[in-house]
Amino acid sequence: MAETPRPGARVVPIMPAAGDAAGEIVSMFQSEAKIQARAVSGRFATWRWAMVWLTQLVFYGLPWLSWNGRPAVLFDLGERRFYIFNLVLYPQDFIFLTGLLILSAYGLFLFTAVAGRLWCGYTCPQTVYTEIFMWVEHKCEGDRNARLKLDASGWTAQKLMRRGGKHLIWIAIGLWTGFTFVGYFTPIRELARGVASFGLGPWESFWILFYGFATYGNAGFMREQVCKYMCPYARFQGVMFDPDTLIISYDPHRGEPRGSRPRSTKHEALAAAGKGDCIDCTLCVQVCPTGIDIRKGLQYECIGCAACIDVCDGVMDKMEYPRGLIRYATQREIDAGEREHLTLKRMLRPRVIVYGLILAAIGSAFVASLWLRQPLRVDVVRDRGALARLVEDGRIENSYRLQLMNSTESAVPLVIEVRGIDGAQAEVRGALVLGPAESRWVPVAVQIPPQAAQTLGAGAHAIEFVVRQQGEGAHVAEKSTFIIPR
Repeated sequence: MAETPRPGARVVPIMPAAGDAAGEIVSMFQSEAKIQARAVSGRFATWRWAMVWLTQLVFYGLPWLSWNGRPAVLFDLGERRFYIFNLVLYPQDFIFLTGLLILSAYGLFLFTAVAGRLWCGYTCPQTVYTEIFMWVEHKCEGDRNARLKLDASGWTAQKLMRRGGKHLIWIAIGLWTGFTFVGYFTPIRELARGVASFGLGPWESFWILFYGFATYGNAGFMREQVCKYMCPYARFQGVMFDPDTLIISYDPHRGEPRGSRPRSTKHEALAAAGKGDCIDCTLCVQVCPTGIDIRKGLQYECIGCAACIDVCDGVMDKMEYPRGLIRYATQREIDAGEREHLTLKRMLRPRVIVYGLILAAIGSAFVASLWLRQPLRVDVVRDRGALARLVEDGRIENSYRLQLMNSTESAVPLVIEVRGIDGAQAEVRGALVLGPAESRWVPVAVQIPPQAAQTLGAGAHAIEFVVRQQGEGAHVAEKSTFIIPR
């Protein structure tokens, strides 16, 4: 009887004796082979590349776009200002970031419930940059078969040139991506001058290299590993699917039993030959960027890129069979073995309606909040060093500090008034003009006449500061208290 190893003990595999054919060593951990995806063309590949161009034009172009003498989109962490075209946000406006994240989450839920992983297949940065890096790899090393031969061959001058050129281009794309990303936080023209003069600060240098390395590693080496093991979306997408969700599916009723056949085999003769439409060419596996076989059914690794649809349609065209052996379809449609169109009834399912209503409500509130947002913001802080004091003519004075924030990019002349106590006056030293996107602490002294103090009596009394633009401009009110000593 074999001895049971104690808990925590290291189990060492025993090598079989010479001539012992029964011995076998099984590795508990096996690294996956590199996936060399085959290049594919077709209507969905065209859509995918259209999204690559669109997303990258936006990402790389926005930092260079000027708006009111500054970058159109700039997150200035040093000055605590966030510029998005005409919108100027302060850290106090982080509620809008929360709303944006909630909108994005519910938008993802809605699109996933309707049409699966469209985000992953067409616009996710991991997918976009992997597509770019694979294109560079294809141009430098050839298509799938050529790359497999290059991997198996020894190191030669040609292999070194091809592989080294590929990595140099990858590194350049990664560094340019890191440079552009940092350009959203530091004006990109200043950043470019710093790079040209080797005058970058330590933080700019660190983040350019960090994001450059992340892009190079994720899109060049990790690729499908990010989608399969690091991205949480792959893990919880299943709870948003139902039988009426549009997913990429293989039609087994039509394709099985699969098998090779002469190209001259007509579609009408397949039933008599006992074969389905699938010729078992495995091209759908070869083009898959995550290396799955879609013919085994829906798998969490599928990112919905539709490369298998494009290549299968091409095979069907060559065989003169109808397209759609692999297609966007619902599980209900596949189980029924029929081709059906996505109807309005299937679109308006309970979960889709719920997601849509929540998304509409949050979106409306988000837009309304931005639209009704005051261009001025005021915070009132009492001067704790001197709560109240007696000044000339028996007047009582309280001191405050007002933080005034201008959310516009034009200078604003302001007037500060006090309400709540008859005869109360606010005194500000000098003219009060708030510059474009300026935030400033302003000392304000509030005085009340002795008659008002006698009428109100000792204690804390509610007052309200009103800050308004001179003329018919915007105004904002902020509550505080006025203390009358005993």
